Amino acid sequence: MGTESESMLQLAAEAFPSKNFDLAADIYECQLAGLGDPETRRLELMVKRADALAFGGKFTEAFDMYRQASETERLTPVHLTNLIEYLSGSIGRQDGSNGRNGTPRKGAVAAVCPGVGVAGFGYEDFSCRICLSFLFEPVTLPCGHCFCKKCLERERKEKERPVMCKECLDSSRVADVQSYRVNVVLGNLLAKWFPTLHQAGRLRREGNGLYAEKKMEAALEKYDRAILIAPMDHILFSNRSQIHSSLRRYERALRDAEMACRLMPHWSKGHVRKAQALVSLGRTEEALREYLVCLSIEPDCRPAKNEAHRLLCDLLAPVTDQVPEHILDYSNAHMSFRAHVKNSIGINTPHQIFSPSLLSSASSLALDSPAPERPEGGEVKGQGKPAFRKPDHCFLLKRKRKIAEEEEEEEEEYGGQERRDDHKRAKSEPAEGTDQPGSAAGDVLDPTDLDCSLCMRLFYEPVTTPCGHTFCLRCLERCLDHNPKCPLCKEELSEYLVQRQYSRTVLTENLIAKYLPSELIERQKIHQDEMADLSNLNKNVPIFVCTMAFPTVPCPLHIFEPCYRLMIRRCMETGTNRFGMCLADNRKGVADYGCLLEIRDVKFFSDGRSVVNTIGIRRFKVNQHSERDGYNTADIEYLEDVKVEGLAERELHTLHDAVYDQALVWVNSLKAEQKERIEGHFGPMPQKESELQDSPNGPSWCWWLLAVLPLEARAQLPFLALTSLKDRLSGIRKVLLFMAHSRHR
Repeated sequence: MGTESESMLQLAAEAFPSKNFDLAADIYECQLAGLGDPETRRLELMVKRADALAFGGKFTEAFDMYRQASETERLTPVHLTNLIEYLSGSIGRQDGSNGRNGTPRKGAVAAVCPGVGVAGFGYEDFSCRICLSFLFEPVTLPCGHCFCKKCLERERKEKERPVMCKECLDSSRVADVQSYRVNVVLGNLLAKWFPTLHQAGRLRREGNGLYAEKKMEAALEKYDRAILIAPMDHILFSNRSQIHSSLRRYERALRDAEMACRLMPHWSKGHVRKAQALVSLGRTEEALREYLVCLSIEPDCRPAKNEAHRLLCDLLAPVTDQVPEHILDYSNAHMSFRAHVKNSIGINTPHQIFSPSLLSSASSLALDSPAPERPEGGEVKGQGKPAFRKPDHCFLLKRKRKIAEEEEEEEEEYGGQERRDDHKRAKSEPAEGTDQPGSAAGDVLDPTDLDCSLCMRLFYEPVTTPCGHTFCLRCLERCLDHNPKCPLCKEELSEYLVQRQYSRTVLTENLIAKYLPSELIERQKIHQDEMADLSNLNKNVPIFVCTMAFPTVPCPLHIFEPCYRLMIRRCMETGTNRFGMCLADNRKGVADYGCLLEIRDVKFFSDGRSVVNTIGIRRFKVNQHSERDGYNTADIEYLEDVKVEGLAERELHTLHDAVYDQALVWVNSLKAEQKERIEGHFGPMPQKESELQDSPNGPSWCWWLLAVLPLEARAQLPFLALTSLKDRLSGIRKVLLFMAHSRHR
């Protein structure tokens, strides 16, 4: 019997993912009916059946089952997790901002309401995607996106996990956000372009400091001034709501929270503030609704989730456990419970409890309008039935009402008219002192505000270091070639250099593209001309003055000098991936002949050094050489072997075969250790080629042999200059004969 029961329970569990909630509810009902011991697993089965009924849309039956379960034992947040998830998800689905599985998409807030609150008056280019307000003290993450410094710190503290970029969802490269400094360029620009909004941000920061020191009245004064300056900033109203709550002025706290929700409906924190104020006023049903709206916007909001669990547990708790029988009997408790459920979402009839259409209207009510006013008779405005309150809250509510009445009287003395003025201004156009976005950036923008401090030109591919300074990508890389420190503040950037994942600062790029289009076009043309010049593989070709290199032969290089770091990087940026290799010449500086190398891959080290794997491509002659940014360049012409025909071609084949056999004898005469070392560095000796004159460089085995023969570089260089394969083979034969005679001696 036990095995059959477990199988049925397993079937019920599997019915949830397939959305067969009716089957799950029936199975749990059968299990409850056949339960021998009334206390054994009864609560668990009742909660699961209630979950199945709720997810199946049978809300009346579901809540009746939750109530019965609460009579068995007080429900805990664990029991109500599924219910909270479904209710908040339903609001999200009706709201239209949800993603797959009914949960709001990450970043959906910005997509749903990009033009409300502060951003809605033309500041969307300068808004933080965490708080959805004006960007204050902008910090640039390694991915290139900017957020308010305080927002990032709050995210790290509240989420207790690595900070994730709200734009690109990248968290892999974000270290401790406290180590990131304010972006100096953007911070200065925003302060210059929008002085009043910046001033409001400073007042907010000062108010937060005073609040942390528990100087509530002083903090409130700062926020009052900030709201006069920026009456459309939802964060100011939200934070002032918190201050009012700390001062036990809950009605004022509620009004400010409602204003925050009006200005930014899809900002979860505003709904948390509103719910907290409602709880303080004893309006727990409306508070639960706000918490559910918050969770529909941000499912991971822990304060909203915890409070929603607590309030729902209180609503479902049996009244008879807490109220004397002569005050309220069981039937009245049942009515009270139903009324609480209805009032929490604003429903009139028991058959419509939490129906999807009403969830939609409840969501709309929560997002677009303040909580309904309650007249003295206890009726909710717009509803004809009395709002039943839970008896265990009676004394608390009376005390809250008394406090509220006292504060209403006090409000006129404190400055109620001023508060109403705040709300009027928030509904109308921005205050006179507020920056006008239509002309703010265009009127005060000076192109030099966006100049790189290294090249003194307009930023091109701007990147921001962890210390907050911004440079052109290539300018920064050149500086880090010489010293792994910030060029301006000298802060250590070794770790930043190790990662080598420089992402462009998105906001800076967007500002340049939007407000300086002509200057950007000119800057792009300069960059393109530079790239075209660097891409020319005939004139001003970069030359690495080091060792001998040969066509088709690998040539690994250890790069550590700053000038050659720059040279290698430029070769890769242009896409050619090629540079020349020449010997040094005491008289001319650079040898007359060299070999063009192609970069195959580069391995970087933490200190900026790198190992570059290259292979020889073509021989060239240096016609003229010069210097660029510390490394040599040259105008070159490429060399090709002269082809022969007829008798000369047959003689060439005979000579080639003889020298190849002679080379094999020498290679096979080497000691095993020597041969292994040579093959490890240059690879095995290439096979003999059937067509000798197909390649402009001749057979590849010749170059491999010249690279491994124990010859000085000066003796190898003439072979590079020869354009006659016959002369090259003859020279190699002489060297092999000399090596053979030397060994016999």
